[in-house]
Amino acid sequence: MPNRVLVCLTVFLVAQEIRSAQKFESATLTIAGDWAVRVHLPGDASRVVRVKAPVMLDVSGEKHATLPIFNPKAGGWVKGAQLLGVKAQETTSPGLLDPESFSLRAGSAVDAPLLERGVDYEIDLHWGTVGRLEGGRIRPDQAVFARYRHAQLRLDAVVLTSDREIVVRQGEPRAAAPLVPPVQAGEQLLGHIYLPGFVTKLEPEHLFPILEQAYLELPQPENATVARLARRLNAGQSLRILAWGDSVTDGAYLPDQKTQRWQEQFAARLRERFPKARIELLTQAWGGRNTGSYLAEPPGSPHNYQETVLALKPDVIISEFVNDARLQPAEVAERYSRLLADFKAIGAEWIILTPHYVRPDWMGLTRERDIDEDPRPYVAGLRQFAAKHDVALADASLRYGRLWRQGVPYNTLMVNAINHPDVRGMRIFADALMALFR
Repeated sequence: MPNRVLVCLTVFLVAQEIRSAQKFESATLTIAGDWAVRVHLPGDASRVVRVKAPVMLDVSGEKHATLPIFNPKAGGWVKGAQLLGVKAQETTSPGLLDPESFSLRAGSAVDAPLLERGVDYEIDLHWGTVGRLEGGRIRPDQAVFARYRHAQLRLDAVVLTSDREIVVRQGEPRAAAPLVPPVQAGEQLLGHIYLPGFVTKLEPEHLFPILEQAYLELPQPENATVARLARRLNAGQSLRILAWGDSVTDGAYLPDQKTQRWQEQFAARLRERFPKARIELLTQAWGGRNTGSYLAEPPGSPHNYQETVLALKPDVIISEFVNDARLQPAEVAERYSRLLADFKAIGAEWIILTPHYVRPDWMGLTRERDIDEDPRPYVAGLRQFAAKHDVALADASLRYGRLWRQGVPYNTLMVNAINHPDVRGMRIFADALMALFR
């Protein structure tokens, strides 16, 4: 039997064993009307529940004390001042602004002079950022007032109550990372309904039934790096870990870096798993940059590769670079081979974290369900490189790709609506790392 068939059969059998152990039967959710969902539980009659349609919010007289010059060459979220109604962490959430609704006035009164787009100001209607134009009527120190309508993201919960009723509980709408209503003791969460902005009716891609209660852990392939690290940890030796990455590793946007970053969560769990080991955690991270950025930095730079990565002499380097995602497999092989040689030269082991999923259109995706396979060539390149060189791979991408099976649209974990995971998303990285040491 070919190896691929054996692997697939093993995965299937393991998954079946886990499903049996969970004793979990999932509900089926189907569209039953513009704002109605049919819920069917095995062995039970189907029931139809109603969903509240999303609403547009009206904003009138939003004051911006000054407007920067509109920068058409910048990313959409930084082309100008960010409209507050669509503002997320650091960015704006695209597609939430009603483009026909926007107007800008020179004063707060309803009859204040109306400013002209293309003459006085310009706006990115997709991202909701506005800036003044040179030669227009808006002075650099002048306040302006915006009027517009916008949508929000909403995640509702489909719940089986303790008395066997099926209800839809509305989540708290937000511009990013919408909150889900809690499920009480004795209740079962059957799935979520995701409204990503203003939609005119429900579609199948908005339905997220819970098909798996948790990620189906699969046996990890044998890896020499993991074996050496496990022996060291079991022996109670010291281990200096360097978390090396970009803004996701830096985690400056998190409420509590010291406990919520993926590396902090991993180190805490590793100390619990190996209480005799002496684990030291270091972090070197640079938001908005990639491995190439580090390699190009001159001596004396705060992010010079030789001085801030190799010179630390870590025992193990764990790398996370979603900003490397533009690399093709051949580029991964070339650049990462250099890194591997450098790490071996200082006696450091290497664990590569595959990246999380980022906003769908940046990945060539049109939906957030039925997306088990990561389409990015970079991820394929990482897997090929790790397998060829026996480098440890913590495959967070696999876990993100199956979140939809747990009823979770993955981008609802991004606090900037693009690529900054919240504490739940950070936990997924830690899960992927801990799976190596089961």
